[in-house]
Amino acid sequence: MIDLDTTQWMIVVALHLAVIFRAILLDGRDSYARAAWLLLLISVPVAGVVLYLLFGEPWISKSFRQRCKRIEEELQSFAPRLAQGGGATGLTANAFRTFEAASGWPVSTGNTARLTPDSDTAIDMLVADIDAAEDRVHLSFYIWLGDNNGTKVVEAVCRAARRGVTCRVAADAIGSRALIRSAHWTSMREAGAHLCSLLEVPLGLGILVGRRTDLRNHRKIAVIDGRITYGGSQNCADPAFLVKRRFAPWVDILVRFEGPVARQADLIFAAAWTLETGEDLRPVMGSDPPAPSADGFAAIATGTGPLSSRGTMTDMFVSVLAETQAKVTITTPYFAPDPPLIAAIVAAARRGVEVRIIFPRRNDSRIVGAISRAYYPVLARAGVRIFEYCGGMLHAKTLVSDGSLVLIGSSNMDRRSLDLNFENSILCQSADLAAQVLDRQSRWLENAVEIDRDAATGRPIPRRFADNFLTIVAAVF
Repeated sequence: MIDLDTTQWMIVVALHLAVIFRAILLDGRDSYARAAWLLLLISVPVAGVVLYLLFGEPWISKSFRQRCKRIEEELQSFAPRLAQGGGATGLTANAFRTFEAASGWPVSTGNTARLTPDSDTAIDMLVADIDAAEDRVHLSFYIWLGDNNGTKVVEAVCRAARRGVTCRVAADAIGSRALIRSAHWTSMREAGAHLCSLLEVPLGLGILVGRRTDLRNHRKIAVIDGRITYGGSQNCADPAFLVKRRFAPWVDILVRFEGPVARQADLIFAAAWTLETGEDLRPVMGSDPPAPSADGFAAIATGTGPLSSRGTMTDMFVSVLAETQAKVTITTPYFAPDPPLIAAIVAAARRGVEVRIIFPRRNDSRIVGAISRAYYPVLARAGVRIFEYCGGMLHAKTLVSDGSLVLIGSSNMDRRSLDLNFENSILCQSADLAAQVLDRQSRWLENAVEIDRDAATGRPIPRRFADNFLTIVAAVF
């Protein structure tokens, strides 16, 4: 007869085996991620099972998925439509088609843009646009702090709401929890702004809301009167970034756009807002989209996340890299690429493209910083030039290809951005904007050190072992 202890042991073993089989059988997972989870499940069985059940899959309930899909389909019809033959052409057409497939709407034309001079001026420009708003203000930030810049935006929202402008303000429930619990949040509500705490999770129990607790809204979106939008990496905070001040200053990038691309950014905001609040924004989106400028450029705003087809954000990065003929400069603070992305970077360098990547020298995430450096050997061997920025935490996510194609947004080149977080990106074809962003990248390079190729590739055996191990477990992070 089996005693209770034996029965419990058999249940534990059966659960462990079931999770291992699940990790192997799950469709769509790349081999590196599968190997990483198997290694974890075998080496630390109990903790591995718990971690897998919590974080092993981007699980989202069927009802949540269906609601998201319905809302996005209802809103897509409000995206500006092009006249036949009005989209991107030439060498970059396939990159834009990839973004079109991800977003569900066509590339917009007739857009204009200005790169903001610095983080403080960017907030001042945003505040000025909010103060000039006549109809509506839509804001969504992952991190919104109650510091100088954060307070400036709070006060601008209050002023706008009091004069009758409809203000819809969203902030991630985890990233901005301090502000959401503060008097700033209350003051915006009392002024008449409509507020939403994104992806709330009661007591951290994702099962109660039908999704993993660590699936976050990492987007940074500001749309004013449906005709102006800001895109880039900057949260609503000071460069001093008090929550992680020892890595300051935080170096970001923000671009102010006017034109039809603002409608696309507004639709990305509207989908998340409707999902969270239930408010139907189709009447708002039914107004005429911004008129294109005769001398404007092609651009497309695209939202991605755990509800996108697996690999969508990777496909977007890869499509731009595949179009590059001569030179590409990339900045990303967090680098833990999946196999297709690292392969695309390596392939570009091997075919003769000058590939430069700028990382922060000091990373606020010690683990991801170590993972980033673990990829230096494979990048260096392919001919990629690697730089580390010394002037603070380089948080900007930028890619400039061949002096004409620009990709900016909230997405890093790590597994969280590629597979888990809700992100927003804007792809532009503009020599003028590319020159502005290249100039900014050049300034960062002036305050960076280049990693020696021989030093990156000639590692001692213990370092090689550690780096290779990190590239295996990178998929878990």
